[in-house]
Amino acid sequence: MTPVALVTGASAGIGAVVVRLLLERGWTVYAVARSAARLEAATSRGARGIVVDLGDERSLEVAVRRVLAEASRIDVLVNNAGYGEQGAVEDVPAAAARRQLEVNVLGAARLAQLVLPGMRERGRGRIVNVTSVVADLHLPLGGWYGASKAALGALTDSLRQEARPYGVRVVDVRPGPVSTGWQEREAEAVRWVSAGGGYSGVADRVAARALERGSASSTPERVARAVLAAATSPRPRDRYFVGRGVRLAHSALRLLPAAAGDALVRAYLAGPPARPGPGDAAGRRAGDKVAERRAGAEAAGRATFPLRRAAPIR
Repeated sequence: MTPVALVTGASAGIGAVVVRLLLERGWTVYAVARSAARLEAATSRGARGIVVDLGDERSLEVAVRRVLAEASRIDVLVNNAGYGEQGAVEDVPAAAARRQLEVNVLGAARLAQLVLPGMRERGRGRIVNVTSVVADLHLPLGGWYGASKAALGALTDSLRQEARPYGVRVVDVRPGPVSTGWQEREAEAVRWVSAGGGYSGVADRVAARALERGSASSTPERVARAVLAAATSPRPRDRYFVGRGVRLAHSALRLLPAAAGDALVRAYLAGPPARPGPGDAAGRRAGDKVAERRAGAEAAGRATFPLRRAAPIR
């Protein structure tokens, strides 16, 4: 019988490669993304596309019902979708923080709830949650994204223990930086939300370091192959670390006192160069995008920068 997988975040990056690898092995793959246009590459390879809003519980329920109606079961769920809300905790509006948790945590958890009854009934199944090194390594101006991935990691640990007696394996794939354009988007978002205010200096340093991490990033293919192993191995590990220093960060930061961990982060952010240099093409692109947004906002007569900072109580 052909195995069936449901893969979120399937339109690009890690998810797109996971879809390809599973299809190459003869799986029936349901690829999930936010729009039909984003799914064209996956469906052209033979995947069955489903448009889903991970923040909408009804959308998730409709998607799972469709898969069960067409394929009768889901053997593997890959919770790969997610995004990063960047900026100081003080600056990120509550609505944006809520959306971050809805998509990265609650959406993944609801999908697990929806597929688990069938898996438990059959006595087998696999749930693979893609977390991140930021579940362990908490940097300034990344608090909400880190909170979402730490929460997903904690849920994975609990669910692994709950589901194992029923033959269902739950696996955490924990990558470091991945070369999907994430670092440039992170730098842009940090400057958009927290530059120009009380956290301007640290925003510059965090953005600079984000761009530098691109050269040390894993490829989507490398992470996707870890997901494939987690999904198909007869005896998967409980956690797969992908990328330089990810396993060390997980182990060391649990043992170090908080003050020591904070000091290491401060040293990392303070080290040269403090910001992208004039010859840094990625840094120029990120800065140009912020400048374009500011110019557009000013032309439209809106507040200049940043537009999304949380309002204080007055």
